[in-house]
Amino acid sequence: MGMTLTEKILAKASGRSMVEPGENIWVNVDVLMTHDVCGPGTIGVFQREFGADAKVWDAEKIVLIPDHYIFTADERANRNVDILRDFAKEQGIKYFYDIIDKANFKANPDYKGVCHITLAQEGHTRPGEVLFGTDSHTCNAGAFGEFATGIGNTDAGFIMGTGKLLIKVPPTLRFILDGEMPSYLSAKDLILQIIGDIGVAGATYQTMEFAGEAVQRMTMEERMTLCNMVIEAGGKNGVIAPDETTFEYVRSRTNKPFEAVYTDSDAKCRDYRYDVSQLEPVVAQPHSPDNRALARECKDVKINRVYIGSCTGGKTTDFLNAAEVLKDRKVKVPTYLVPATQKVYEDLFKVKLAGQTLSEIFLNAGCIEPAAPSCAACLGGPKDTFGRVNEPEICVSTTNRNFPGRMGNKEAGIYLASPYTAAASALTGYVTDPREFI
Repeated sequence: MGMTLTEKILAKASGRSMVEPGENIWVNVDVLMTHDVCGPGTIGVFQREFGADAKVWDAEKIVLIPDHYIFTADERANRNVDILRDFAKEQGIKYFYDIIDKANFKANPDYKGVCHITLAQEGHTRPGEVLFGTDSHTCNAGAFGEFATGIGNTDAGFIMGTGKLLIKVPPTLRFILDGEMPSYLSAKDLILQIIGDIGVAGATYQTMEFAGEAVQRMTMEERMTLCNMVIEAGGKNGVIAPDETTFEYVRSRTNKPFEAVYTDSDAKCRDYRYDVSQLEPVVAQPHSPDNRALARECKDVKINRVYIGSCTGGKTTDFLNAAEVLKDRKVKVPTYLVPATQKVYEDLFKVKLAGQTLSEIFLNAGCIEPAAPSCAACLGGPKDTFGRVNEPEICVSTTNRNFPGRMGNKEAGIYLASPYTAAASALTGYVTDPREFI
């Protein structure tokens, strides 16, 4: 019997020739990521269990990324970053993307932005490897053909000291996406469609592998969007087989060697098939990512604001998509733009669409000036967080979760959508199918 991509990675990481779903195995970890929200807790566990003077297992395999609660006056939030900084210094952590001057991110050459996109852009995501992070959307990195999943502080503290973790091998669900992608559809629509079909518990502790010609034609950023949201279906990890697109992206960012693996033709998978050319733009209505509706069915829903950002919807491709819709038009509601990383922020002022930079297109359309890169309002955050929904408003957002209170106010209603749909909604003041403008 053959093995799936995920099983092969876990077999290699556990020093075995074969693993099967349901087996508990010890794996060697290639990269551990933690950020300002869970970092202090992880460090606390590590110091308590391994000793106050203990050294981490490998100072080059731990990546520390402040990103969640950065641009705030909240003292506790700021203290979290101080704890990361002290630990990085004391341990000689090689990859710590610090933010010192919180008033001006541009004065911080080391600061990067949202952890999942930073990991990819800085070359920490590589085929065949095992990556754990103290954040549920760590599964984003599966787009690179690696095993990547979110863990809690206790597990992360254990990895910090040993470089190993005991995990159960997940079975694989395979989503085969064939057909030609229509111009008004994006990876966000596909993953919302799938989550709507299988439900928020539909892939619990299973691998969601994405395959098919539609996936092969996607950019790395669109592939990341697919893998990013497998956690919203309960998935353990998302994964896409690496190809030339993957290799080109990774090799331009790191010279570390890696070994790509692929699902065997006789591996055991449960297959779901889609023809993407037949799909329509969708949204997830409040208050669950699987509460799916067609965008056109929600055209009577009046909205108060639009939010374009996050690891799921704040990449350069996402802003390009939004700009296509907003060019030479005017928004009717406050429209917040939060680039995922410093690199994406710079792209807003460099990348052009029909002779105008993305930033010019957005400002001419009446959007609010792009914010400093961070998680910002995706996770609600302290009251002074940029774009936070502080009133019981209706918001169309390119983020990944719409549980009550997720973006701030518990009474607010969040509609999850693609950048195309979010931009179209900004133009009308209602949830809007982007086909009206594309």
